[in-house]
Amino acid sequence: MVKKLTYYKNFNIKKKHKHSIILIGNFDGVHLGHQKLFRKALILKKRKKYKIGVVTFDPIPKMFFYKKIKNYRISNLKQKLEIFKYFDVDFVINKKFNFEFSKINYLTFIKKFLYKKLSAKLIFVSNNFRFGHKREGDVRLLKFFENKYNYKIINPSPLKKKQKIISSTFIRKLLEQGKISIANNYLNRNWSIQGVVKHGRRIGKKIGFPTCNIDIGNYVIAKPGVYAVEIFKNKSKKSLKGIANLGFRPTFNQKKILLEVNIFNFKGNLYNKKLTVEFLKFIRGEKKFKGIKELKKQIKKDIQQAKNFK
Repeated sequence: MVKKLTYYKNFNIKKKHKHSIILIGNFDGVHLGHQKLFRKALILKKRKKYKIGVVTFDPIPKMFFYKKIKNYRISNLKQKLEIFKYFDVDFVINKKFNFEFSKINYLTFIKKFLYKKLSAKLIFVSNNFRFGHKREGDVRLLKFFENKYNYKIINPSPLKKKQKIISSTFIRKLLEQGKISIANNYLNRNWSIQGVVKHGRRIGKKIGFPTCNIDIGNYVIAKPGVYAVEIFKNKSKKSLKGIANLGFRPTFNQKKILLEVNIFNFKGNLYNKKLTVEFLKFIRGEKKFKGIKELKKQIKKDIQQAKNFK
């Protein structure tokens, strides 16, 4: 049974969570590179009897500074929290990243937050971690103040696969290229989008392939096209097979990116229900068809490919 995770919106944590192992970062996607850190933290937790805490930020600082960036996230907060639980994390601080916080200098961050608020013992950060006003703080400065503020910095070397550093940026590129199976390997799970089923134009139903329409929010836009997917309703562990179209539906001149999911052999009303759509295989890119007849013929082929995928 997965234990409960204590959630904080600021650094005012309970006394029992002070003097802990702290991992700091966005952890978008919680990919294999991140998981390497969590496994090392788990070893130290058992050895030293410390608790594990995660400090993360919302929005991701890059999205705060560059307002035009909308579709960027590999995972939403709920998905990240669920993965943290499996790595035996005791508490999470999800700090709101705003203008005021961005102006804090690096020394204030170390002294006020890491030392006084958290009394951190061990701090895990990546080599490219930056903090404080104008990103003045880095790993070198964190190490410089170790003795003064009674913590130890741990920054393991990044995880590499086939000479590639596994990073959130790398995962995003794989998704944008439609390399979903490779991305899934580096995530150590199937990449998924969570969203609420909304009313659409009901075009799918009219042509004989009813779909659930899901707004993808701030998720990264994977390569537009057709995918074999698995669907989970709410907290159900039972999966449903299906096919999804992620894109602009050029045949119908759709202007907004949309995720449409056709669930095989399913009858029922899913409007306003939350679904998790796991992407298994990229079948084909998006295409504008001459008419409905040609589109329906292609959809049947796509469905057969999705059903054949194991």
